Amino acid sequence: MSSDSIFPAREKEKKSPIEVLPRDEAREHLLAIADILAKVMDTTIRIPGTSWYIGLDPLLGLIPGIGDVLANLIGTVILGLATRLQLPRIVLARMSLNLLINGTVGAVPIVGDLFSVWFRSHSRNAVLLRDAAMRPDRETNTDWFYVGGIIGGTVALLLLMIAFIIWLIFKLWMMVLGG
Repeated sequence: MSSDSIFPAREKEKKSPIEVLPRDEAREHLLAIADILAKVMDTTIRIPGTSWYIGLDPLLGLIPGIGDVLANLIGTVILGLATRLQLPRIVLARMSLNLLINGTVGAVPIVGDLFSVWFRSHSRNAVLLRDAAMRPDRETNTDWFYVGGIIGGTVALLLLMIAFIIWLIFKLWMMVLGG
């Protein structure tokens, strides 16, 4: 008589209803989820007569006020998958910048929706996720360059805007004084 038949509880312990996937399968599953989500958000519907595809992101962006917020909230799922896969922080920063750019420009009515069709932040993030997850060495020099370029460009644009505002105030002041 085996000990398993005497102790039925042990049989239940051996056959767990929760199956844990091996690491590579789990990673592939998470990558597949990111790919599907990116496709739904960016390239689900083909525009008839063109080679362009749109997804839910630009369509949600048409809803005033909340549409872009919803699209970015859905996009953060890909960011969450990247966190779960323990990607380098610089890759997470780059993915966050993609969402920030899409959300900021997307807030502009019509123009922002057209930008979302072109920019496809969710697809970009899914590619970043797959590339970083599949790289064993996880080199991120290009990511640092990209983030540095975005931050540098933002600072340069901000300084130009400040200089323009100062120049404009100076010109208006001179017009008021008659100079």
